[in-house]
Amino acid sequence: MVIDDNKAMKLCPCGFLGDHRNRCNCTEREIKRYTGKISGPLLDRIDIHLLTQHLEFRELNSRERGEESAVIRKRVDRAREIQLDRYRDSKNIHCNAHMASNHIEKYCKLDISSKNLLHRSVDRLGLSARAYHRILKVARTIADLDQKSVIDKKHLAEAIQLSRKII
Repeated sequence: MVIDDNKAMKLCPCGFLGDHRNRCNCTEREIKRYTGKISGPLLDRIDIHLLTQHLEFRELNSRERGEESAVIRKRVDRAREIQLDRYRDSKNIHCNAHMASNHIEKYCKLDISSKNLLHRSVDRLGLSARAYHRILKVARTIADLDQKSVIDKKHLAEAIQLSRKII
């Protein structure tokens, strides 16, 4: 599933669960009722689940910065070029998110070590077939961002981490 804009939700009714600055006063029951409104199958269709923290002004204004946006943009553009090239002969597919199972088998090959990691994760986390395929698609994208033709264990581990539901 490709989501074109930012989709976000609070983790609890008050919005402070997981916030390092404010204390959540919600009961466990309130949190379960609140998060229970989102269906499991819907959450299963979201490729990346990422919990972000509020940044303090001093962090935003810091001279110590992460990677510059222009550098990230170049890496993303290059990954998109890789994907367009990969799928140029495929009908109705132009990016990893649109891969069907036959494309996943063809373009998401894993070595034995990575296969074992994925299988252990599927068993341990009780992942669905949809989640299994989603992890492989995200791992393929991470490898593309890294400009690697082969998905390695590092790419796969990151994809597994990003696929874990927060709620």
